[in-house]
Amino acid sequence: MPGYTEKIESISLNTVWLKGIVAFPELPLSFEITDKNQIELCREASKDGGKLLLISVKNITNETPEPDDLYSVGVVAVIRQFLLLPGNTARVMAEGQTRAEVLRFEKNGDNIRADVLARSYFQAEDNVTVRGKALMLQVNESVERLLEFVPKPSPELIAALKSIRIPGLLADFVASNMLVNHEDKQEVLEVFEPVKRLEKLALVIEKELTILEEERRISKKIRDRLESNQRQMYLQHQLNVIREELGEDDYGDDEVTEYAEKVEKADLPDEVREKLRKEVKRLSKIPGMSPESGVIKTYLDTCLDIPWNKTTKDRLNISTASKILERDHDGLDKVKQRILEFLAVKQLNPEIKNQILCLVGPPGTGKTSIAASIAGAINRKYVRVSLGGVRDEAEIRGHRKTYVGAMPGRIIEALIKCKTRNPVMLLDEVDKLTSNMQGDPSSALLEVLDSEQNKAFRDHYVELPVDLSEVLFICTANYLHNVPKPLVDRMEVIELKIYSRTEKLSIARDHLIPKQLKRHGLTKRQLKIDDSAVYELIDYYTSEAGVRNLEREIGSLCRKAAKKIIEEGVKSVKISEKNIIDFLGSRKVKPKKIAEADRIGVVNGLAWTEIGGDLLEVECITMPGSGKCELTGQLGDVMKESAHLAISYIRANSEKLGIDTDFYKTKDIHIHVPEGAVPKDGPSAGVTITTALASELMRVPVRRDVAMTGEIDLRGEVLAIGGLKEKTMAAYKAGIKTVLLPKSNSDDLEEIDQLVRENLKFVECTSMQQVLDAALVKSTAESTAALTE
Repeated sequence: MPGYTEKIESISLNTVWLKGIVAFPELPLSFEITDKNQIELCREASKDGGKLLLISVKNITNETPEPDDLYSVGVVAVIRQFLLLPGNTARVMAEGQTRAEVLRFEKNGDNIRADVLARSYFQAEDNVTVRGKALMLQVNESVERLLEFVPKPSPELIAALKSIRIPGLLADFVASNMLVNHEDKQEVLEVFEPVKRLEKLALVIEKELTILEEERRISKKIRDRLESNQRQMYLQHQLNVIREELGEDDYGDDEVTEYAEKVEKADLPDEVREKLRKEVKRLSKIPGMSPESGVIKTYLDTCLDIPWNKTTKDRLNISTASKILERDHDGLDKVKQRILEFLAVKQLNPEIKNQILCLVGPPGTGKTSIAASIAGAINRKYVRVSLGGVRDEAEIRGHRKTYVGAMPGRIIEALIKCKTRNPVMLLDEVDKLTSNMQGDPSSALLEVLDSEQNKAFRDHYVELPVDLSEVLFICTANYLHNVPKPLVDRMEVIELKIYSRTEKLSIARDHLIPKQLKRHGLTKRQLKIDDSAVYELIDYYTSEAGVRNLEREIGSLCRKAAKKIIEEGVKSVKISEKNIIDFLGSRKVKPKKIAEADRIGVVNGLAWTEIGGDLLEVECITMPGSGKCELTGQLGDVMKESAHLAISYIRANSEKLGIDTDFYKTKDIHIHVPEGAVPKDGPSAGVTITTALASELMRVPVRRDVAMTGEIDLRGEVLAIGGLKEKTMAAYKAGIKTVLLPKSNSDDLEEIDQLVRENLKFVECTSMQQVLDAALVKSTAESTAALTE
């Protein structure tokens, strides 16, 4: 028998929704409301004693809940007290009467009305079942344990708990006053039968007790640990004071003792040893759990890893070093010669300071790889420091120890990595350094690359002088004008020229092809690439200063050959200029060829680009006008000045050249350089523009098989230019027979590729008149196909 009486009543009530609180039957409830419609409902109910349904909202952040946002069980209550507060707020005192199960909600304007079944349970104290009494006893014991977590429990609360003798009321009272989570309260409210409700409450309290006890256990563990640390720190301080009083130097801790032994055994300069001794002593006085302890240990490890006095013995045999350099690289003669000179001087004067070399050249010309070869040639360790994109001075000089996560700069890290203080250190891409508000890293390099200062380089992290004077620094850059002048002043600059066709062939034959064959699992018998095919790759499939794209194309040939060998079962593949198109498709680079006829006002000029030389036509045309001069083809300021210089020269020499002296008044001049999308600039087109203008005004064709380069001045003298090696190679590839160049560049002819020297005629000119005599067709009979008007 349940021992209670149940009464069910069907009624319809207006609802008042509660946020974060739950109402219970037979218990008072105080709450505040701000919704004007809810305020009006409570005001009316307080006047006429009407009943309302108090029901909780599922989501407490919902300001205007709809019926679906409300729970399905609430409490029928009457309003005992209503007090209107400032700010459209009302304080309400209500008293719950019975539980109510919602059958359906109905929206009535801004209010929500509910049809409910109100369920009342009546039970006398002497009708409580044995199970009910047992559950009440269990809940009371659980509540006593729960009260242990309350700092100052209310005496009234304890007295009320002891006075309750009915299961249902006890469940509601404990849930209302002891549970914190409103969702737990709602779960208890939704259980109608008193004994089952008490069972539900017991489970909820046990869950709450488990959480609270775990929190107390964790808090005690943290508190004990803090107390232990404080105690350890206190005892450590006491121990330090006792040691000082006794004058003892014993470090006590095994780890500290180990550091002390390392400092004494290491091969360190006196200044460094003394500094590290002080750090070890500091470490001995600091508790092991202190954050500063970890900082000191990291600092000691870093300093002990620096190779203060460790060096490798140089291989000073020039013959051996030369063989290694020649084996690893073709060309780069200036670099090789400089290293051999260094070794020779090193033998005569072992104390000489190392020079800082700076290799400047286009990408792919072997700047980085030659540094590793140099290290092998002189038997030194090799380490590379990439500086591209570095913008913080601390990257070079390190961070001070006061910063969290501080570390030494890249120079010290490189020394630690190679474990010797005389490595070959490559500072790659020094022209890509950038500066910002955090400092200028190139300024930090000034001390590193100064042979007078780097004997005592101070890293911000290490704070000790590190000797860098025995490091052989090699810097690389693509463009010297991007490197700060003070930095350039500290380096010996060696410019790497663009590789010629012959040099590229040699590199491909000796290095690239064997490398790619090995990489793709092929042998020399399986794949044979003729020299003619390599020349085809160089001329028509790549357009570069170095050999990177050439290596990629050779790799592509290897892949296609491997596929052919596997699929078709052939034993070997031979690639020549005749069948290379079957492997790589049509040519990617369209060759420039000279015109089929001599033309008036069109001259072949020679230009230097980042990827080599280029044949550049200059066109000139005149028309009746008022002396205007139009320049097109994306010409830079220097080329525009060369055009104006050409006009001035021809005006000054018009009678000698047989040109109308008033041409600058009666004719408009248009000078154009094709490939208008490509910017062009430089002084070396001076003779080309002047020749084109003179040809147009004299109506004399220019020889199609002649190309020229040179700067001019107002007096018509031809001045020296640069990049002659690359320009002449472009002339040879285009089919030019004669190249006109400044006489002051005659010494540069030795650098020109032998194949080019054998196939081109070079005419050295000192004046513009000599250029015109050599370039213009002297008579119609000499012109192969001179254009006529």
